[in-house]
Amino acid sequence: MRSALLVLLLGAVACAPSNVDALLSANADGDATPTATAPTPAPTRSGQEWGARGIGDPDFPLDGNGGYDVSRYLLKMGYNPATKTLTGNVSIEAKATQSLRRFNLDLKGFDVGKVSVAGKPATFTRSGDELSVTPAAPLAKGGSFTVTVTYEGVPQPVKDSSNLGTYGFIPTADGAYVVCQPNGAKTWFPSNDHPADKARFDFELTVPEGLTALANGELTKKPVTSGGRTTFTWSERHPMVTYLATMTLGKFELREGRTAKGVPNLAAVDPKYRSTLDNLHTVTGEITDYWSTVFGPYPFSSTGGVVDDFAAGYALENQTKPMYGGFKPDESIIAHELAHQWYGDSLSIRRWEDLWLNEGFATYAEWLWSEHKGGASAQSLFDDYYAKPAGNPMWAYPPGDAKPNDLFNDSVYTRGAMTLHALRTAVGDTSFFALLKKWAQDHKYGHVTTPQFVALAEKTSGKQLDQLFDAWLFKKGKPAL
Repeated sequence: MRSALLVLLLGAVACAPSNVDALLSANADGDATPTATAPTPAPTRSGQEWGARGIGDPDFPLDGNGGYDVSRYLLKMGYNPATKTLTGNVSIEAKATQSLRRFNLDLKGFDVGKVSVAGKPATFTRSGDELSVTPAAPLAKGGSFTVTVTYEGVPQPVKDSSNLGTYGFIPTADGAYVVCQPNGAKTWFPSNDHPADKARFDFELTVPEGLTALANGELTKKPVTSGGRTTFTWSERHPMVTYLATMTLGKFELREGRTAKGVPNLAAVDPKYRSTLDNLHTVTGEITDYWSTVFGPYPFSSTGGVVDDFAAGYALENQTKPMYGGFKPDESIIAHELAHQWYGDSLSIRRWEDLWLNEGFATYAEWLWSEHKGGASAQSLFDDYYAKPAGNPMWAYPPGDAKPNDLFNDSVYTRGAMTLHALRTAVGDTSFFALLKKWAQDHKYGHVTTPQFVALAEKTSGKQLDQLFDAWLFKKGKPAL
């Protein structure tokens, strides 16, 4: 990290640091004590019927879990900003991918009251961020099951991370700012917290009357107020990775409408940022519609954006509702976050080492937006970055293998974008833009890897591109033009 003041600048590119002045600080409060009562079992060995403690990502060995695949989360949550207490009743619908006598969920902190599987009480233990569950009866391979967890406590956001400073469920003066990349979902709900497992989400969020609770997708019913508390019911019907889920809440001013092409559009801002509400709504609609001409049809049922009064120092592409933490987003940042709805949200990475497939694409989208609006062309922006001397740190970090302790390095963003421009130059605009659409369409709502993209680029263009991708993505040093 470049300095104390810019500790989040490189991390801000978890979603696009286009306004440096706004990206200066992060803070959070809230604390809780883990309630581990017994150690979890050793990692799964062949032949055992314990789901693995990790999903299999070697860079994040304890993120996610093995032995099952989640299809749906139902999050029934209540939050009291005065006490910073979160209560949860979460049901997870899943399918066993192996015979299971025991499996794990990711959960950081909280007091777990009870756990049930298939409606029957289950035993459980805690160790670190692992919640190990033993059903009353073993689960058969291929069988569907529902696990329900009831818990309460003060959420503990991840702080002082080398990846992104503070993230997860972050208490604010009037509510909470919830952004979870890369693995902060576990700070507020039990989950299979890794992008390799996508699921649909339903939310029932109860907060003090007068506050608004925002989540992914669309409201499925009008908010209901009773006894001084209001419940908001949201549903994201499209598959979503856990780090994109949110229940950001507080005092918000809203503007609802549709884009020119008819996509429902919701902008929400903290009253401190009311002057940006109309611009956020208008620009979000304009960019959403424009990207649909470049990347293919918009993949979700609504678009929008949220500006909260928390100095996160970064934005995050939460599915259908990008979050902007404590600053007025400019068009470049909005273009970046909305491009992620295709590349990162609809198309999700299986392993964090492929993060350039998210961030390189979204950064290149900033360049395309500038080009579209009559600003600097993608070529001139490429040239400016390429002019950096050979000793610049960007050239020493191959973006095709993102490092776990430095995921959001500038190279993953800028050199990732430069890779795409080098590809565009090599294959020509016709093949390049056809590739972007085909990539988004072929893997819609699924997972992607770098080898898949290289293969499709070669198939679409009819050219052999191994040397180009090797130089730009996997080798240290400044690539030759």
